Amino acid sequence: MKKDIHPKEYRPVVFVDNSNGTQFLISSTIKTKETVKFTDGKEYPAFHVEISSSSHPFYTNQEKSLDSAGRVEKFKSRQSKADVKKTA
Repeated sequence: MKKDIHPKEYRPVVFVDNSNGTQFLISSTIKTKETVKFTDGKEYPAFHVEISSSSHPFYTNQEKSLDSAGRVEKFKSRQSKADVKKTA
């Protein structure tokens, strides 16, 4: 393994989800200005994120699925109406 290739400021950072307050402790080199107390009682640098896996609809099974069959049927009906107008 090569020496001295990793950043010096690699440390544990708490990422705080702004939408629901969930906290994740992850090692990072991101620059932070504030600190927060984590669940283990220790104080870590904190970085706030707008959305994370705890609040994103894809990961929370809250995602909205579009009715693709209904959309296809609407398209086909519009297309058939346009074809009728062309032949008329």
